[in-house]
Amino acid sequence: MATSPSSSAQAARQRVARRLRDLRADAGLTGTELAERCGWTHPKTSRLENGRTPPTPDDIRRWCQACGADDQAADIVAQSRDAETAYMEWRRQVRAGLKRLQDSYISLYRGTALFRIYSPTLVPGLLQIEGYARAILSGVAALYEAPDDSDEAAAARMERSKIVHEPGHRFVMVIEESVLYHQLGDADTMAAQLGYLLTVGALPSVSLGVIPHAVQRTVWPQELFHVYDDQLVSVELMSARVRVTQPSEVALYVRAFEQLRGMAVYGAEARALIVKAIEALR
Repeated sequence: MATSPSSSAQAARQRVARRLRDLRADAGLTGTELAERCGWTHPKTSRLENGRTPPTPDDIRRWCQACGADDQAADIVAQSRDAETAYMEWRRQVRAGLKRLQDSYISLYRGTALFRIYSPTLVPGLLQIEGYARAILSGVAALYEAPDDSDEAAAARMERSKIVHEPGHRFVMVIEESVLYHQLGDADTMAAQLGYLLTVGALPSVSLGVIPHAVQRTVWPQELFHVYDDQLVSVELMSARVRVTQPSEVALYVRAFEQLRGMAVYGAEARALIVKAIEALR
């Protein structure tokens, strides 16, 4: 049975607590000794390292300083933040309509210089045409039993995607070849979407790679994820969007992305795969 977002979030909180407990043990401190160094009571130490109370950033910094592990504080602070906010359930997000969800990304997009996007299933949102986006968003509304404002949401996605043509941003995108064959909308819509990939993939700000079916893989297909600069990773699951900010985990996604990017083909080879998919629609 799949783990629910809420139970996964609780497990993430427990990992933070266990990490704090391990730091204390490695430093050879009792709970009372750590409490004295941090300037709080022993019961607070117990609550923090058993996951009953989420630590504040200041709590974590004091704990790390007391254990002689100041260099781990930033990573644990980010891990704790992720534990509290990482799981953002789709059903809750789309309750107010899909257009609002599209608009919620605008400030993040404006503030990002380098986008790294990997998709095993869909054309990335920033490269979608309106008809293709409408087909996806209509399906999302039906799946999550949300209000179907897919027309307005698709138009909002198109407005948001204009950032691809604006200076100050770079887009490195990698898709699996199977993306070219997952038909969303009718055949004409799909042909238009694939044709648009040929156009937008030629933009100076866009690097579009396609991982061929027959490539010898060094990394298996992953879930769809976006890396915004080196600060945030957004991972899309069936039930939730997961936000990752812990530096070590962000670095893991960046490393995986670079391996996936290394398996992709670009330029004329990528265009040939796209043209082949267009011809398969006839």
